[in-house]
Amino acid sequence: MAGRIEDYALIGDMQTAALVCRDGTVDWLCLPRFDSHAIFAGLLGTEEHGFWRLGPAHASDQEPPTAARRSYRGDSLILESEWDTQRGTVRVTDFMPPRDGAPQLIRIVEGVSGRVPMRSALRMRFSYGRVVPWVHKHEGRTVAVAGPDSVWFDTSVETYGKSLTTYSDFTVAPGERIAFTISWEPSHKEPPPLPEPEQSLEATEDFWREWVDHCTYHGPYREAVVRSLITLKALTYAPTGGIVAAPTTSLPEDIGGVRNWDYRYTWLRDAAITLSSLLRTGYREEARAWREWLLRAVAGDPENLQIMYGIAGERELGEAELDWLPGYENSAPVRVGNGAAHQLQLDVYGEVTEALHLAHMTGLARNDYASLLQLKLIRYLEDHWQEPDEGIWEVRGPRRHFVHSKVMAWVAVDRTIKLIESGDADGPLERWKELRDDIHRDVCERGYDKERNTFTQSYGSKELDASLLLIPQMGFLPPDDKRVIGTIEAIQRELSTPDGFILRYPTSGGDEGVDGLPGDEGAFLACSFWMADDLAMIGRVDEARKLFEKLLSLRNDLGLLAEEWDPRLQRQVGNFPQAFSHVPLIDTALRLTASGAYGG
Repeated sequence: MAGRIEDYALIGDMQTAALVCRDGTVDWLCLPRFDSHAIFAGLLGTEEHGFWRLGPAHASDQEPPTAARRSYRGDSLILESEWDTQRGTVRVTDFMPPRDGAPQLIRIVEGVSGRVPMRSALRMRFSYGRVVPWVHKHEGRTVAVAGPDSVWFDTSVETYGKSLTTYSDFTVAPGERIAFTISWEPSHKEPPPLPEPEQSLEATEDFWREWVDHCTYHGPYREAVVRSLITLKALTYAPTGGIVAAPTTSLPEDIGGVRNWDYRYTWLRDAAITLSSLLRTGYREEARAWREWLLRAVAGDPENLQIMYGIAGERELGEAELDWLPGYENSAPVRVGNGAAHQLQLDVYGEVTEALHLAHMTGLARNDYASLLQLKLIRYLEDHWQEPDEGIWEVRGPRRHFVHSKVMAWVAVDRTIKLIESGDADGPLERWKELRDDIHRDVCERGYDKERNTFTQSYGSKELDASLLLIPQMGFLPPDDKRVIGTIEAIQRELSTPDGFILRYPTSGGDEGVDGLPGDEGAFLACSFWMADDLAMIGRVDEARKLFEKLLSLRNDLGLLAEEWDPRLQRQVGNFPQAFSHVPLIDTALRLTASGAYGG
């Protein structure tokens, strides 16, 4: 049975990622890319769907023991887990080296004290647990083959097969180190080179040390900021610069419900705000790579801008259900692909334009096509900003005139006007200034409830939406505007959970509501960080700091956050780890530091 979402650690090589549970089980790994089929899909099913457990031996009728301690080695993505047993103490080091050839997952067992009996149980299942591969020996190496894929298993200890699983039973003594490696290779190619685990470990540690050294943030809570930055780096697909929203699919927003989506793609919105955080913490190369990814993905067709793309810029992300998987804690269906890819979400134009504007303002080397793209996006918005859309939350109900979408359309026009005024682009300046005023007036007249002194989720609606918290952050209105303060206070009253976190919007609680889906969801962590930002902006900095520190306490022991927090179950829910949670964590830390909320 899979662990709680917060029980997992992330390791990765900037092309894919694995989740390792506290008991030493790898329950999720897609090879060779984030969006490839999983060879370990136990996270979304049972052990029959693939896993790799490495830890102290235990009786077959007992639950595997969980590690007494675990942590990342310094500022890296190298996981160290330690077990204390009656026989002694043992450490397992898990990591994926930054790729130079075949992708590898390496696990090194080290004896700390005593003599500890250990077991490795490796059950590979290809195609998300549906396909049992042919496992055989090839020149002393174990290889699993099915269709286009082959996975090679290398270790110095003896292995044996039983119940379609590869086992290794051994004892580790103090100071002894025993390595296990799996490597992926297309099945029609020659075997991958023999791994060199110790050299790879040293190289991986060097990589992360050098990368973290570029961080320019040295304020309060630097540990949380750096861990979030490392997580964002791990979610970046190195060959293209695309950033996945999360490395998982179908981890539920509502345990046992249907709100299960595939997040292994690049949302323009998520990637744009990630670029913002990277730029402000010194990571210009990652920001440049994302901008180049964007220009390739959008290419010459900005009029048909998608809200998300594949990690190499793919446009077709057709959604399907994997009916052989029961889902995480029976949360079905399990989905791959994402049918929201072709939704109309006008706010994306604003987020992309804001990201390009920030890149320009921070001196990222000029790209003429980036400026041309910005102009094309505004020409599209001129004709379409008045249309209803599916909005930031990708509702699967009817389109509406979402206020946040209109605000972000205003942002797109405003930032493009600034680009023209700087002399770095040409466009109909006066016409677009009129357009900016028209959008602003429309939002303030049709999206504002005078009686309650709050902006609303959509035109004509009485509902609230946490995305309205971005109004002052985007400069649509100043923080001291009474309508902004009224909106912040209304969201605090109506969208707060009992423990003070923020829901995205009211859900139906059973029947289909604004989002077209049954069931509830947890508090959306990004929205809770936005609330902390807004409280700081309106001068309530102590309250903002307390909320921020409360949010930090929701991270797991390794500093990782999923998408949401379930206030009823008191646990993390949604895909994990989630870029859209770690980015606002960074942003809020920067804002609170600038506001002096930490008192030195």
